[in-house]
Amino acid sequence: MKKLLITIDGPAGAGKTTVSRALADRLGYRYINTGALYRGVAYEVKRRGINPENEAKLQKLCHLIQLGFESKGTGLRLYSDGVDISDPIRTPEISMLASAVSAKSIVRDYLLEVQRDIGQKKAAVFEGRDMGTIVFPEADVKFFLDASSKTRALRRYQELESKSSQSLEEVAQDMKKRDTNDSTRSLAPLKPADDAIRIDSTGLSVEKVVDLMLSYIEKKL
Repeated sequence: MKKLLITIDGPAGAGKTTVSRALADRLGYRYINTGALYRGVAYEVKRRGINPENEAKLQKLCHLIQLGFESKGTGLRLYSDGVDISDPIRTPEISMLASAVSAKSIVRDYLLEVQRDIGQKKAAVFEGRDMGTIVFPEADVKFFLDASSKTRALRRYQELESKSSQSLEEVAQDMKKRDTNDSTRSLAPLKPADDAIRIDSTGLSVEKVVDLMLSYIEKKL
């Protein structure tokens, strides 16, 4: 069977991670959470006390760090210089910092190479914000997953409930700010690719969204 490279873009809280992982499992493909790579850079920026506006130090950092995924029993884990950072990168602070560093061309150029190297063998589902527009414009199947702002805020709040003391209102405010940052930046803004299949997950179960995606993928195959 032909191996495909599939991209799933969309804003935070649209269900990208859960859907992408489930779709990859159904297809027997690798699941790549590219947002984790940006969080990994943000984590190292914070850990090393680097000002994200200092491009010289950002460039030096990108030449120094080695980010990569390893498959474990619990799924794909992100490592930075041999240290598993999969859990500490999932905080609201790192989320906002990741949004800031992702707007820097130095960081995007570094991770562009990392992502394209991972995607060479295809048979993968790449989740992110600019997978279908910038990283893999020639991807075999592109999806843009969205949901209502209320639904997205509630999903993110439930995801963070055991890890953060943020209220639902605070999560919604952070999400709105990040949406604005990601969609209005001049470099690789968050938007659907012209040939992306747009899916609104509001009111849909994960299984329903995956089934819908598979129906499009089967047509491609």
